[in-house]
Amino acid sequence: MGLPSKAIRGSEAVKKVGFIAMHAALAATFMFLLQRFVMNATQETSLLWALTFAVCAAGLAYKQANR
Repeated sequence: MGLPSKAIRGSEAVKKVGFIAMHAALAATFMFLLQRFVMNATQETSLLWALTFAVCAAGLAYKQANR
């Protein structure tokens, strides 16, 4: 017998949230390292860019996950 449909939908929801969180974390990490160590920006500027890219990446991943 299979899993009930609610369990399957719950599992899909967890996968979507993980997908979104992974994209946001990777974008933030990439942007912080790029700004801080390659472009020699201040820590505050690097964190601001990292936050901006994380929000944008999360938004794009959300749109992709809901196709």
